[in-house]
Formats: sequence, structure tokens, C-alpha cells
Amino acid sequence: MVKTTAPYGSWPSPIDAALVASHDGRPDYLGAVGEEVWWTEPRPAEGGRRALMRLSADGGEARSVLPAPWNVRNRVIEYGGVPWAGIARDEGGPLIVFTHFADQRLYAYEPDVPDRAPRPLTPVAEVVPGGLRWCDPLLVPEGPAGPEVWCVLEEFTGEGPTDLRRVIAAVPLDGSAADDRGHVRELTDDASRFVTGPRLSPDGSRAAWLAWDHPAMPWDGTQVRTARVTAAGGFEDVRTVAGGPEESVAQVEWAPDGALLMSSDESGWWNLQRLDLDASATDPGRRRDLCPREEEFAAGLWRIGQKWFVPLESGPIATLHGRGGLRLGVLDPHSGELADSTGPWTEWAAVAAAGDRVFGVAAGPHSSYEVVELDTRTGHSRVVAAHHKDPVDPAHYPQPRERTFTGPDGRDIHAQVYPPRHPGYEAPEGELPPYVVWAHGGPTSRAPLVLDLEIAYFTSRGIGVVEVNYGGSTGYGRAYRNRLREQWGIVDVEDCAAVARRLAAEGEADPARLAVRGGSAGGWTSAASLTSPAAEGLYACGTISYPILDLAGWATDETHDFESQYLESLVGPRESVPERYHDRSPLHHADRVGVPFLLLQGLDDVICPPVQCERFVAEVDGSGVPYAYLTFEGEGHGFRRAETIIRAVEAELSLYAQAFGIERDDVPVLELNR
Repeated sequence: MVKTTAPYGSWPSPIDAALVASHDGRPDYLGAVGEEVWWTEPRPAEGGRRALMRLSADGGEARSVLPAPWNVRNRVIEYGGVPWAGIARDEGGPLIVFTHFADQRLYAYEPDVPDRAPRPLTPVAEVVPGGLRWCDPLLVPEGPAGPEVWCVLEEFTGEGPTDLRRVIAAVPLDGSAADDRGHVRELTDDASRFVTGPRLSPDGSRAAWLAWDHPAMPWDGTQVRTARVTAAGGFEDVRTVAGGPEESVAQVEWAPDGALLMSSDESGWWNLQRLDLDASATDPGRRRDLCPREEEFAAGLWRIGQKWFVPLESGPIATLHGRGGLRLGVLDPHSGELADSTGPWTEWAAVAAAGDRVFGVAAGPHSSYEVVELDTRTGHSRVVAAHHKDPVDPAHYPQPRERTFTGPDGRDIHAQVYPPRHPGYEAPEGELPPYVVWAHGGPTSRAPLVLDLEIAYFTSRGIGVVEVNYGGSTGYGRAYRNRLREQWGIVDVEDCAAVARRLAAEGEADPARLAVRGGSAGGWTSAASLTSPAAEGLYACGTISYPILDLAGWATDETHDFESQYLESLVGPRESVPERYHDRSPLHHADRVGVPFLLLQGLDDVICPPVQCERFVAEVDGSGVPYAYLTFEGEGHGFRRAETIIRAVEAELSLYAQAFGIERDDVPVLELNR
């Protein structure tokens, strides 16, 4: 095929912003109801709601269980947690409980009973609107106190973002608590700031959960708690059996024989361990590694109830594992042998089991996230729902490369490089492409190597992308995560800059047309990169989405409870090093910004509130630096609505066109203030 010659960044593309928006998000919160598999799925065109999906045991087409406007999602720790649970019944079909985003109440639903609407199980919050929140539910249909749902209760006690408490609670299934908070039984006290939902032992006699307290984040240190379930359905003999201030246990489950299984980073990597509670505490065999490897068998616990492994009824454990990307395998807990599934997927994001049938959510560099079933007998896998379908010729997709770059002091920096690619266009000989450095959020998170139409939107137009998993990212062991301790705004900025400079030095990127972008913690890194001497003169522009810009404000009352003391480890104790909170904040160095930038912000964001953007804009306004500040009603932390995503993507492209000297007439011109 003869290609048309045109400058990088000017190529036409069938991947428009509407297509990007329609493919935003992925299946999530996978689980089993009897032999069926259920999950939630995004609906950007329906205001960003999450639909509850169901796939019968005999296959067929997955179908939505609840019509709009039901939105199966919650706001526990603001990032949410597992929003639903279900059980199969001999008569009447399955019983489902779920949280509805609009009012944060817990509902019960019998989808196979005609004309049976969801009925509320919990009351409307009285102190703070939406201030009674529930997540990570466990249905206990034959509990000692009668049919109940055991779950995490997050209860606001005042108007402040940290005026709250969290406990494990029992909600009656008869609906008696829908109008009376007094019918909710609290199974734990609120001595721990954070808890996950309980896991019941196979015989129902014990419960286990995770707990942690400020200033630790769950990837710093958690505790595994157990309790005996009393005849009245309460918890007694509560004890801590594993974990600590420098040990993160990301998940705990029960083995079929009554032992505890957990993913602990005691070795420096999140590995699977078995804990025999009935053995003596002095017995060295009481706690043992099941498959010791320098790999991760978990990731950062950003949402309550996330799962990276699930024990099967016959004894093996289906588990995600890997270094960087996670893949699905089945572990023999006795021999330690781990057999990986086959297929084209390089990134697995969830796992569930129905009996010995294993399901996961998986994607690859050339396919979006799908629901996949693994045949544990043969090791073969097949897509059963959310099938990937190419909306355009896949020749327009980028062909990414994983790379390890060298940063300051010779440290490794992991990244994914997405060069420009178009089947019908090429650049003039000798021209180097513009590149955008993508800094992921978190910051204790990771950018996965999967097909992302938002990346393809830019690469198919001739703009390269490099995703940097800077020091502090998950997937590479605890030592790599800990690089960011007290170094936020330094290590992340330096790592992104080192990758950009190396691409330019190798002749892969145009050194005069480099940009940086990110959202949330990535927005912080983008803003810090535009104001830091470590990246001075490197970037021609930047896109900053729902960012942190003022550390002192964020450390006081300008964020939510979950991350309200995160800066104690990322920056340092504020009482001891207050100067860092000032010196590293982009807000206090706005005068250093010398290039155009785009600032994007949801007006309902309580994690990174608009007030920080407003103060930053006030500092920049009138300086002569071109900028645009776009806000979006009804959007919180991260954009979910199709119209918002379309506007944001097109605005970002227009910024690059103006900053890089690219002529385009297919997107609205972003008006820049000065």
C-alpha cells in the first residue's frame, strides 16, 4: 500500500473522541452466583452509570439485570468497594444485594421474580446526605441472627471529610433496617480506621478481615484479624494473626480445609501464604509460602474487597501473578506448581470462580478487556462476554513496546512506548514525532499494557505516547514502591523526565515537541513537571486533570479520609518537614510555568477538589502563559460521562496542535487564556 506523506500529528484517523468515550471503562467486580458469573459494566452514554450484568451457566448473551437509572456503585473510601453480592436459591432464582450510587443505600433484588422491584435494606442518611455507605457485602442467609448481609459500613458523623467511622455491620434481609438504623448490628468496634468486609470460614465458625489505620495506606501495612462467630451471630475472641506496620496483606480468604490464605509482601513481594490458625503460634509450619517468587500476586488495595486470587472447591487456587502485568494461573498449594492459562491476554484485572470454573477480566495490547473463562482441566481459555470487537481497522492501533530505562543513580524505570502508527500515512523523511509522557494516577498504581483507544486516538494521528511506571508504582516489588517514600514530586518527576530525554536522545521523539499529562496523582506529576527544575525546559506543554496542586491544603481538609494522611509517607511528616509541603507544591511555583497547559476538573470532585485548581489559575492568570481551564458539572474524580470525555480528549488534542505547530481542523479550537 502506498502511504501518503504528511507531518506527524496531522494524520486523519477513524478513532474519534466519541469512539474513545464509548469504550471508556471495563467490566469489574466479577463474581459468581451459583454457576452463573456476574459483574458490573460501564455505561458512558447513560451518565456514566455502572450496569449489573449476568451470564447464565449455559452461556448465551450476557444481559443487564437492572435498567437505568440503577447505578451499581458506592462511595466507600470515595473510590468505592465491591458493590454487590448474590446467592443461588432452589426456588425463586438468585437473591442479589447491591448498592445504588444515587442514595448509597443497600438494596435486595430477586431478578427472576416477576414484577419484583429492588427493595431498600438500609436507611437514608440523616446526618450527612449520602453519609451511610455500604460495600463488600456477604450474604448470610442462614446466620445465627437470621438472614443478613454482612458488610462494611462507612458512617459520616459530621460535615467534615474525616468525620466518619467504619465498622463491619450486619443488615437484616427482611428490610427492617430500611427505616430504622437501630436494626443494623455492628460486629466490630471502630477502633480501626479502615476495614474490609468479612470472609466466613467454610464451617461458618470464624470470620476474617483486613484492618489498618492512619497514616498507613493498605500497601504500607495492614493487619489480618480473625474472630469466632458466636451463637448469637456476634464476633468474639478478635485477634490479629498476621500483618504489621511494614507488612501489607492485600487479600485474605479461607481455604476449603479451614486454613487462611493471604497475599502478603513479607518477602518484599506480594506472595501467597497459608496460615494454619489451629497450629501453635511457635510452630514454624504455621505460616508458609505457597509459591515464593519475585513476582506480585496482588496489587494496591484501592477499592475495598478487590480480589487477586480465589480458592477453588477442589483445593487449587486461581491466582493473578506477574512482574509488571498480571496473568492468570492455577496454583497447586501442596506442590507449589503454577500452571498459567493460555491465550493472547497479557493483563488480567479480576478473578472469580463458580465451583471449579474460573473467570477473569483480561485484555492485551491489541484487545480491550473481556470476560474470559478458563478450563482448569485443559488450561485453555475462551471469551464468554464483553467480547472485544474492533471498531476500526486494527492497523490504526499502536504496537507498544515494554522498556526499562535508566534513571538517576542508575535506577530502573519501567515504561511502555506507543509509537505513532497509521496504515495509510507516514511522516516526511527526517521528521521526528511529538511524544506525550503519560503519568498514571495513584501514585501507588500502574499503567497496564492494554489496548486503550484514548492512546490510539493520539498515536493514529501521529503523536507518540509513553506511559511511565515511575518509582512508586506497583508490580515490581515493595522496594520499587518504597522509592517514592518522602520523594513524591522528585522521583516521579525525574523518572518521567529521564524517559522523555532518553527517547529524544535515541532519535525516537522530537526533543522540541514533548508534553506531559496525567490525572489525579498523575495530574500532580504533570503540574510538578512544569514547575520543577528537574524538568526545566523539557516539555512544550502539559495536560493536568483533577490534580493535587497544594500539599498543605490536601493534607488538611481538602481531600477525603482515605488519603488524608497519605502525604505522611509520600512527602514526610508535616510537623517535621513543613517546608517540603510548600517547596514541592506547584501552587507555590506557578511563576515557573512557561508553556501552555490545559487544566481539567470535575466540579463534584471531593478527592481533588476544584478549589486547588482555582488557586493555581489565580496565580497563573495574567502571567502571559497560555492556558485553558475546563470544568465539568456532575463529574467527580475521573470522568465517566461520554460528553465530558469527548470534550476533554478533543481539548487535549487541540492543545498539542497549538503547542507543536500542527494544523488540524477536525476538533474545536481550544481557546487559551493569557
